[in-house]
Amino acid sequence: MSSLDPRAPFVLDTRELGRRPGAQRELSISVPAPAELGIEVLHVPEGEQVQLDLRIESVMDGVLLTGTAEAALEGECTRCLEPIEDEIFVDLQELYLYDDVTRDGADEELGDEASTLEGDLLDLEPLLRDAVVLALPFQPLCQDDCPGLCIDCGARLADEPDHTHEAPIDPRWAGLTALKQDQD
Repeated sequence: MSSLDPRAPFVLDTRELGRRPGAQRELSISVPAPAELGIEVLHVPEGEQVQLDLRIESVMDGVLLTGTAEAALEGECTRCLEPIEDEIFVDLQELYLYDDVTRDGADEELGDEASTLEGDLLDLEPLLRDAVVLALPFQPLCQDDCPGLCIDCGARLADEPDHTHEAPIDPRWAGLTALKQDQD
């Protein structure tokens, strides 16, 4: 009994390929993005459509999935906190082993990380999640040379390029400043 729901958007049924190496199927589908697809500051909004162009092909030990995914991104610049809207385009490739192949120990060179089919079903969500997270920048910026925020007052430096503050007075000389103000 499979724990995957064949009606779930990221679950693909490979039954029509059979176990005939070389049999393949191409599909282009649009599915709603799952929750938390991305990183804290840049992500695909939940429910946003993810366009998948895929080819699933039967091979000796399982099913090879290759293709691309494209989706809209939302987030904020890590320097100035301005909103960012962008698109992501990632390549997908994964070998899903037949569940009986893994029990035979034939996948020793693939290790424990090998993806497996559950019956004739494969779950695309972990592959998509890994591909998207790895493709995102660690610190997204609104522009490559974003100057960020003023450390003293928080003003956005891109909006005020000539923004300055008076140089802070060294606390060791602060007493002299009081004397000067008395003379004025």
